[in-house]
Amino acid sequence: MTALPAFASDILALFEERGAGLADVAVLQPADPFLDMAGEDLRRRIFLTESETGAALCLRPEFTIPVCLDHIAAQAGTPRRYGYLGEVFRQRRDGEAEFFQAGIEDLGETDIATADARSLADAHALLMRVLPGHDLAATLGDQRVFEAVLAALGLPRGWRTRLARAFGSAEQLAAALDDLANPTRSSAFGETVAALVLDGDADGLAGHVAGLMERSGLSPSAGRTPGAIARRMIEKAELRSVRLSKDAFDALKDFLAIRVPLEQAADALAAFESRAGVALGSAMELFAARAEAIAAQGLGTGVVAYDAAFGRPLDYYTGLVYEISAGSSRPLAGGGRYDRLLTLLGAETPIPGVGFSVWLDRIAALRGDAP
Repeated sequence: MTALPAFASDILALFEERGAGLADVAVLQPADPFLDMAGEDLRRRIFLTESETGAALCLRPEFTIPVCLDHIAAQAGTPRRYGYLGEVFRQRRDGEAEFFQAGIEDLGETDIATADARSLADAHALLMRVLPGHDLAATLGDQRVFEAVLAALGLPRGWRTRLARAFGSAEQLAAALDDLANPTRSSAFGETVAALVLDGDADGLAGHVAGLMERSGLSPSAGRTPGAIARRMIEKAELRSVRLSKDAFDALKDFLAIRVPLEQAADALAAFESRAGVALGSAMELFAARAEAIAAQGLGTGVVAYDAAFGRPLDYYTGLVYEISAGSSRPLAGGGRYDRLLTLLGAETPIPGVGFSVWLDRIAALRGDAP
């Protein structure tokens, strides 16, 4: 799709009704924020280039990070809502590298449950407007609840980090769980490296790696640094040494198997807490408040399902994640909460954020619009 579809005017009208001013986002963006924060799935599909000074640039692969960067640069007040509609550029299996997305980013609203519910309702309303007569269904997950479960089950920090990163990729999560269930002490390290890893000597290991790179003619600035390589080797060794009890592992699998209508989700999570003998604390309180706020938005019985194992493959999500589809179609909308993102991008004070995007080419295909 290389031209705006006819229904774009309906989307712009919804932005105005919902108080989301239209953002003007540059096509050429600094590459580092996407490479550092967007997740592996997006990183490998970005179109990279360089400025005249050698700075890494890329064609805009999504809108959330650019909208947040522009908000910080403008020193705009909050709360503030931004709508966007424009092209993004990614390598895709179907060969189409350029397509349109639209969405709303909601920045600075401190009532998290209300803002989450509004984001989901905005995405649902947009799709209802451009796809009248289609039955829509939303799947909701929660990164914060997942991380609270990992902490409550007593997983070491390294494993909590690895599993949290895998949340959003069924394949990566399955691989991580398999490694957790079947740890191995086997290692291909030589004696010197093995001793440094065993001692947790990151500085010594980094120096040894730097020496190996120099003797091999590899530049320390090409790819990961010796320090990063050393830290990753030690982290992997620590992960391999973990033995999780059968009860804790069974409880984790029990949690990930939860999939219920949203109106039943708070009770299902409370039952899990009882079975596992854990307390999810503030994550559970926010989840219940959000479920009530979503119901108050008119998204009633049968519209939203909670899937404990559901995530989205973007590293910056911190809480709510969701997708909306029509029947067996690919997701038409996806969104989530990203409360740490603006600080990582340079905001002087924390700014909570939540947003969504919709794929206009998928909507056009369901409408039967001519290409």
